[in-house]
Amino acid sequence: MSISVNTFSIVASDPKDNSVGVAVASKFLAVGSIVSWAKSEVGAIATQAHAKIGFGPYGLQMLEEGHSASEVLSELICNDPGAATRQLAIVDAHGGVAAHTGIKCHEWAGHLIGEYYSCQGNILVGPETLDAMEASFVSTAGELADRLVAALEAGDAVGGDSRGKQSAAIVVVKPGGGYGGDTDRYMDLRVDDHHDPVKKLGRLVEMHHLFFGSAVVSDMIIIDQQIATELQLLLKGEGYDVADEIGEWNEASKQAFWSFVGRENLEERWKIEGDTDCIDLVMLEYLRHKFNSINLS
Repeated sequence: MSISVNTFSIVASDPKDNSVGVAVASKFLAVGSIVSWAKSEVGAIATQAHAKIGFGPYGLQMLEEGHSASEVLSELICNDPGAATRQLAIVDAHGGVAAHTGIKCHEWAGHLIGEYYSCQGNILVGPETLDAMEASFVSTAGELADRLVAALEAGDAVGGDSRGKQSAAIVVVKPGGGYGGDTDRYMDLRVDDHHDPVKKLGRLVEMHHLFFGSAVVSDMIIIDQQIATELQLLLKGEGYDVADEIGEWNEASKQAFWSFVGRENLEERWKIEGDTDCIDLVMLEYLRHKFNSINLS
């Protein structure tokens, strides 16, 4: 099956945590459902332009069988009568990268390959889109998802798809990366129809980090009397029953807060372990903002 998907995307891997992923944006409805394919410890694929959807699952199957990115690309393109209209990029689990831009892809079209990544697009305003994506990807610190989104944002800022904007998506997989640790689906976010999809996608990635990210030691602060008072007043305002001793972070307060955390889907950032006399500053600032809590510190 082939569908015209005129877009810009990036496929990449990160050897630090064995993650691979795809980020994509386009003037096309639900572009992520067509372009992006990834499997942990196997690789990632972007199929676009006059996209052949079968390149995704079949390409991943070949990668899983041990073929390199370049071998898979050669096999898919050489056996495709519509290769001149296709755009395809592949990164394998070993960091190998290969890409193809057919001579009949609509201008401007091209790809840009670097270490562990490939940026590609068609019907772009020009090569500056890929240049900006590459520069942002290689210079951005942080995990693969943040670097992929930064690349999309940079490409979008210099013009991106020359027809306009509609959708954007990101998928990142890594061993045990899924919620609960029993799947590889670390991040799978889509903005299917929006006036500013790349910006919206960036916001979703930030929310993913908030709700599914784990607290780090450097962000943990002691729940002292002032913070305990702040949290207890928030809980009482939300209808939770806390002990009368406002300012004392007692067992009743912990249990009420745990119920509240479950309601807000923040359980990955706060668990009752031992005395649990600390709170993640990222969570605290989020709660202050959302519930207009008074910062007593």
